[in-house]
Amino acid sequence: MKVGIVGAGGVGSACLLSLVMRGTACQVVVLDKNQERAKGVVADLQYGATLSPAVQLRAGDYPDLADAVLVIITAGINEKAGGATDRSDPAGRLKLLDTNAGIYRDIVPKVVAVAPQALMLVVTDPPDPLADLARQLAGHECVLSTGTFLDSLRFRLHIARRLKVNPMYVEAQVVGEHGTSQVFLWSSARVAGTPISGLLERTGQTADEFRRSVEQDVRYANITIIEGTGASQLGIGMVTARIAEAILRDEQAVIPIGSYNPKYGVTLSLPSVLGRHGVSQIFEPEMSEEERQGLQRSADVLRNAVARMTQGLGQRLARQAGQDS
Repeated sequence: MKVGIVGAGGVGSACLLSLVMRGTACQVVVLDKNQERAKGVVADLQYGATLSPAVQLRAGDYPDLADAVLVIITAGINEKAGGATDRSDPAGRLKLLDTNAGIYRDIVPKVVAVAPQALMLVVTDPPDPLADLARQLAGHECVLSTGTFLDSLRFRLHIARRLKVNPMYVEAQVVGEHGTSQVFLWSSARVAGTPISGLLERTGQTADEFRRSVEQDVRYANITIIEGTGASQLGIGMVTARIAEAILRDEQAVIPIGSYNPKYGVTLSLPSVLGRHGVSQIFEPEMSEEERQGLQRSADVLRNAVARMTQGLGQRLARQAGQDS
């Protein structure tokens, strides 16, 4: 099966590497506005790809996406370049929305024109409102965002480190926005079925201290990474490849991923059944009242962001129409 990647920057390259290493696809086509960059990334990776399950790699253009099952979009300005690395700024990744929305208005119609049946996976930040934009531009519902899958893995890792256990055995989820309004589901967090609250004695921390320190590490993990390397890309590349694997293999895997939720009127993350045709079911786990209110606030943040984006587009089009007349 064919997968397309639009954007050959750091995140796109990490997605490509992870797809190849997992043996997820038979063909991967890489596009970039800088065609030489796409060619270089493919040329570099194809030599090491001989060590992985057989895959055909090529740099191409939009017509080469024909018959793609999945198109992964990573193109756009990143957090460092877009000035979204201030821990005290509640907007977080949403600061990148206007710029990246403009890029998506160019990309998505071109994808749909050649691959109308393809499922689109939005990786570019902020992925949730950009997925809503992509859904509107595509005219269909087959659009997902990577959502809070990576946040949930970070959540499990930071719990596991403090409790000195393998994160594989931690059950914990982040829902809502992939951003500063994300919601940590502490009420259902478990290690091998044991509530986290019952394991805190060994950490020497109170429940509030434990929760606060974990949330701080998870919520700003991207900024910590950017401060060290300049960009957050490897983790999201691995997560994207795992999502692609679940889609291509029609796994019906249950993961926290972003999809349009009619109840909230916006794309956000909840545990969802993921397979060949995207999300087929959305589960809403039991939550404390605090968590439920947090999820509603997160949905409100995302709806407001989409509304501002839509209003901004309308104003730009009106100005353009006035200039043309």
